[in-house]
Amino acid sequence: MHFSLLAAPGARRAGGLLLVLLALFSGCSKTQTLSALFQKTTPHDDYARALDRAGLREAALSQRWQAAAEQALRDSLVVPLPVLETGFFRADQPTAASYRYPIKAGEQVHIRLTRQPGAAPAQVFVDAFALAPGQRPALLKWTATDTTAAGELAYSYRADEAGQHLVRVQAELLAAGRYTLRLWRGPSLTTFPVQGRTDQAVGSFWGAARDGGARQHEGVDIFAPRGTPAVAAVAGTVTRVAETAIGGLVVWLAETATGQHLYYAHLDRQLVQPGQVVRPGDVLGLVGNTGNARTTVPHLHFGIYQSGRGAVDPWPFLHRADPVPADLPTSAPSYLSQWVRARGKNPATVAFVGRTGAPLAAATPLRVLGQQANRLRVQAPDGRLGYVAARAVATAQPLHRFTLPAAVEIQARPTAGAAALAAWPARTPVAVLGRAGGYALLRGPAGQEGWARI
Repeated sequence: MHFSLLAAPGARRAGGLLLVLLALFSGCSKTQTLSALFQKTTPHDDYARALDRAGLREAALSQRWQAAAEQALRDSLVVPLPVLETGFFRADQPTAASYRYPIKAGEQVHIRLTRQPGAAPAQVFVDAFALAPGQRPALLKWTATDTTAAGELAYSYRADEAGQHLVRVQAELLAAGRYTLRLWRGPSLTTFPVQGRTDQAVGSFWGAARDGGARQHEGVDIFAPRGTPAVAAVAGTVTRVAETAIGGLVVWLAETATGQHLYYAHLDRQLVQPGQVVRPGDVLGLVGNTGNARTTVPHLHFGIYQSGRGAVDPWPFLHRADPVPADLPTSAPSYLSQWVRARGKNPATVAFVGRTGAPLAAATPLRVLGQQANRLRVQAPDGRLGYVAARAVATAQPLHRFTLPAAVEIQARPTAGAAALAAWPARTPVAVLGRAGGYALLRGPAGQEGWARI
C-alpha cells in the first residue's frame, strides 16, 4: 500500500534525466483503492516495474532502491509491540525501514503512518509480510481505516497464523523527509463477549486440564454475575441454540466475515433463535452455570472453532489492545539523521540483526535512521542495521579538524568500490566525525559528508 507523504528538498539535484523519467510515471500514480488490496500486485511492485519501463533498471540509484527493499525483508530487526518510531528517508541514499514482531493467530495489527507536516507529496509504500523459515516472505492483505488527521493513514489486518510478521516502509526514489510510525496489537473480535467485562474477567485459560487431565480446556472462562448479558462479539448468524450435558444452555454464532464459529456455553438463558442475524453487542443470552458448570460460580465458557482446525485459543482474539503509542516527549534530544558515537569511555552495545549485541568502538560513527523513546535504529558504516540505547551514545562531535593536504575522493561508504560522491580539492577544511575500516568520515565546510582513506 502507499499514500502521499513527503518530497525532498534536495531531491531535485539527483540528475536531470532521472528526474524527468521519474516525473513521467510517478506523477500519474493513482490513489490506492480498497479493491487494489486483493490484486496480485502491490503499489510497491507496480512502482518497481515502472522504473524498469522508464529504462532505469540499470541506474545506480534505482538498483540501490531495489536492494534496500530486499535487504529490509532479510535484515529486519525484532521489535516488541507497541512501537512508536520517528524515521526519515534520504534523497541521495534509498533506504527501507522494516520492523519484525511476534504475533498470535487472532490478533489484530494496527499500523499508522504520519507524515511530516507541510511536506510536499511523494509516494510511500507500506507492506506487511508473514515470515517463515526458509520461505519467501508472504505478503499480507489488510484494510484501510478512515482517519481525520491530515497527512495520516491507518491500516489494520488480522493474523491468521501465529509466527513473525514484518512491516516494511519505503519511499519512492528521491523522496526525503520524516515520518512517524505507530504499530500496535489489539483483539480482532469487535466486542468483548460479556457485557461490561474485559479480559481481566478471564479466570480459566486455553489448555487447562479438565476431568482430571483426561481432556483440556478448549476455550476461556469469563466470570460475571448470573444474568449478565452474553453478547455477540462479531456480526454473524446464530446457527444453533441447544442444551448439552457439558455446555448446558449453549449458543453457536457463525461470523459473517470469516466463517468461524463462536461458542457460548453454561448460559442461564438463551435469548436468540437459530437463523437470527445479529450485530456486535446484541444479547445472545445470560451468563449462568448450566451443564457441567453447575457446581461452579456463574461464568461464560467462550470458544472459537475454525474450519479445518477445530478449536483455537480465543485469548488473542479478545485480549485488550496495546495502548496507542503517544508522541515522543518534546524534551527528548533528537538524533534523527545525525551521526552518533559511543558516549564517554565505555563502548556502547549495538544489537545488530542476527546478533544479541556487539560493542561499538569509541571512534565508530552510527547513522541514526529512526528514534524511539529509549533507543535508536542505526546503520553502521558497513551497512549493518541495529538498535542502540539512546543514553549510550551522543551526537558525533569532531575528533579533530584539519585542511586537506591534497585532493581526495569522497565515497558513500568506507569500503573499496563504494560509490564516489565528490572530489574535494586540496586546502579544503574538514572535520573528522569518526573512523571505520581504515577510512575517515569527513564533514566539509558546507556540511557535506563522506568517507575518505586518509
